[in-house]
Order: sequence, then structure tokens, then C-alpha cells
Amino acid sequence: MLKKVLCISGRSGLYELKSYGKNMVIVEGLADHKRFPAYARDKIISLGDIAIYTTAEEVPLGQVLQTIYDQQNGAVLNADDYKTNEQIDEFFAKVLPNYDVDRVYRTDIKKVITWYNILVNAGYTHFVPEEAEAEENAEAPAAE
Repeated sequence: MLKKVLCISGRSGLYELKSYGKNMVIVEGLADHKRFPAYARDKIISLGDIAIYTTAEEVPLGQVLQTIYDQQNGAVLNADDYKTNEQIDEFFAKVLPNYDVDRVYRTDIKKVITWYNILVNAGYTHFVPEEAEAEENAEAPAAE
């Protein structure tokens, strides 16, 4: 699901991939629903390709967003609640307790909060692909 949601360097917000063209892609803003071309020179990153560093392994962004969604019961986060460094650290420690504090910067955490709000406001309620959920559920009993 997050494979078609894009972050474009130099532009605020998130965009949904709509179509491919020669040396460009057509994207639509999740907030304003305006379509425009993004060219090969733009740095375009799929949210499905982003992961968060932890002390053990990298955790896909989709799992982090799903954890936030589950903890907030689908509610949008109030960005004003996360102004100080302590508030940001405390919030992310609840979401991902073993995140690597040396490699995950507070600006990254703020970006995750912003992206989460954009996605929820755009109607996204499920962030983890079904295959990944099935694998997690299959592995859970084996951990006993």
C-alpha cells in the first residue's frame, strides 16, 4: 500500500503515484489532490522503501505507522504535543522502544508524525501489506 505513496525532495507533503511517463511520473498530492509531473531529476522515494533503524534490525516504516495508528485508535496526532525534544523522544520510545537514538534523528521522528497525519487525513487506515502481517502472525506462535 505504501509503495505508491511518494515523498519528493524539495516539496512538502506526500504524493500518490498515478501514472508513468517518459522520464517522469504523474503524481497526485494526498492533501490537495492536484496532479503534476515529477521528473527523473527529482529525488523520489517510496514510503514502502523507508525503514527505521533499531538496535537489532531495521523496521519498515509501514510497521511504525501501523503501531502509531493502533496506539492512537486511528486519531490524528496533535503536532503541538511534540514540540520539545523530551516529548519527541518519549513518544517514539512508546512507538518503537528499541529505536537507535544515534541514527534516528528528531527531525526524522517529526517527519514520521507529519506523514502519519497526512496519511490518516487522506483516508489510509492500513499501512502494513497483508503478506507481512501473515508472516508476523505465523512467526508469533513459533517464538514460544
